Amino acid sequence: MPLQQPLHQGALADTAWPRDHREGARSNRHPRLNVGQQSRNPTGGRVSTTARLQLMDLTTLRAVLSDLRPQLLPSRFEKAQQPDAACLQLGFRSLKGMLWLELSWQADAPRLVQIPPPRRLGAGSTLAQQVQHSLRQMALTDLVQSGFERVVEFQFAPRPGDPVQRVVVLELMGRHSNLLLLDQRRQVIALGRQVRDHQSRVRPISTGDAYGPPPALQGLAPSSAEGFERWRDRLQLLPIPLRKALQQTYQGISPPLAHQLAAPQLSTSVENLDQAAWTGLYRHWQAWLHCLETERFRLVWDDEGGYRVWSSSPDDQQQHGLALALGRWYQERIDARVLSRACDELRQRLKRWRSKEDLALLDQQRRLEACSDSEALQQQADALLCLPSPSREEVDQAQKLYRRARKLRRSVAVLDERIQHHSERLQLIDGSEAFMDDLQAASWQDTMTRLDALDGLRRELDELLNPVGRRERRRQQQQHTPQPLELISPGGLLLQVGRNHRQNDWISLRQARSGDLWFHAQECPGSHVVLKSSAGLADEDDLQLARDLAAYFSRARGNVRVPVVMVPTEQLQRIAGAGPGTVRHGGGEVSWGVPQAAETRLQDLDAPSLTARKG
Repeated sequence: MPLQQPLHQGALADTAWPRDHREGARSNRHPRLNVGQQSRNPTGGRVSTTARLQLMDLTTLRAVLSDLRPQLLPSRFEKAQQPDAACLQLGFRSLKGMLWLELSWQADAPRLVQIPPPRRLGAGSTLAQQVQHSLRQMALTDLVQSGFERVVEFQFAPRPGDPVQRVVVLELMGRHSNLLLLDQRRQVIALGRQVRDHQSRVRPISTGDAYGPPPALQGLAPSSAEGFERWRDRLQLLPIPLRKALQQTYQGISPPLAHQLAAPQLSTSVENLDQAAWTGLYRHWQAWLHCLETERFRLVWDDEGGYRVWSSSPDDQQQHGLALALGRWYQERIDARVLSRACDELRQRLKRWRSKEDLALLDQQRRLEACSDSEALQQQADALLCLPSPSREEVDQAQKLYRRARKLRRSVAVLDERIQHHSERLQLIDGSEAFMDDLQAASWQDTMTRLDALDGLRRELDELLNPVGRRERRRQQQQHTPQPLELISPGGLLLQVGRNHRQNDWISLRQARSGDLWFHAQECPGSHVVLKSSAGLADEDDLQLARDLAAYFSRARGNVRVPVVMVPTEQLQRIAGAGPGTVRHGGGEVSWGVPQAAETRLQDLDAPSLTARKG
């Protein structure tokens, strides 16, 4: 099917296709996966950007400490770094190798977990430098947690058996969470969050203060020695729902734990529970306490995206690697939330840019419509001069009308140029929204890679939509070499997919060679796809994969089939003055691409004909 000079910017207005229905962004944080590999969370599924974040409670903290002690005690401290304002990463070296912990006092996600080796952050923050200096060459000798309080002390000494010289205290208490570094006299050397007098009248704390423990917990400490009747009587003291009774009567009962203990009856008043319900609840209660006392924890994932670390079976053995699995789980969900918030922020910026460009375009179009009055002004002037004896005033008036008509005619070219300028900027915004849709729907790609791509798109928009000099623009382009998605086709040929405007321009116009083939969803914003057929003969499987990828990386992703145009790259023409990635071509063939087929291939780890290349 021949085409008549279509325009493809990789970012045209979506006029031909209905809005697709996509899932929310899904991600996980593993050691960096190659593109084309499916990133899976510990439960075997994918992570949504709206996935709930289960707070670390006392039971989970006990399970993590039980898993960490055999690995860490004793070990030597080596590195501290701070990836964000409420998180500290500590590296320890033992006989088994290097192990990294993440200590976070973030209000909505306080946690102590093991993590894979993180990216080195250089000199780091003041807090990280203070911890690094204070703990240098020291040994971690003990991990202390008492009672049902979510407070952990990391005790350090010059060598195992020596008196404690430094203590790192991690308090996991919701919005009151904090991290503190103490000296041998238990005075605060450094802390994650200063608490002033006006912030807390109960427990203000700052550097130089003597450390005092948090206020005592309310309620009773659970005990397996407590009999059934006494336990039930305490819970039935007030006619309130079972959830409140559990949390108000006993320490260490978090909302997730209450749900795990008595999900069906949580909202039922304690006075309405029958004997069978009480018996079943007490059995779960004893199983939970048995896990706490014997430290036999096992990580179980539920169907609602949460987890639990205790088992109702007393024969289950302690699970190794629990702290690392939880670290991955938390990081997956935190990264997904960060991606969602970053996308929302950029969408708001694009919305403001679009509103500004729409108003400017409308103003120029109105000005252009006003220029149509030039002919009428010309006719009025002619009529004045055609009078039998025009007066001096009539001649002057005619000259004014002529000048005004000429001015309006000269304005047409300028206004046309301005209208074209604003239209191109709106096309850039349309394309950017399409690229964002792609990033959020890319469940086959790890979240950090998508965050990097989103940051690149943000920088690109700043450069394109905010005017800069030609020299500055060239310098910026040289600093950021495009890194398109690269795949290997079934026939062994390289496939390149542009994930933003500059990448589209790079693969289609700068890196393309004679014999390469270019693919794009027909009249739909999306990515350019280039099949490097100059390196070898492309068969039908190669072509179909390229079509499927072009359909998948477009606004028409939600359709079952998408028409895709294929053009030799030597027929592509850059449009002078247009944004990057805007091309024109004089011919091509149109065939169908299947977005779902491309997604399946991207997510299939075992596909022998699809291999990811490192960007």
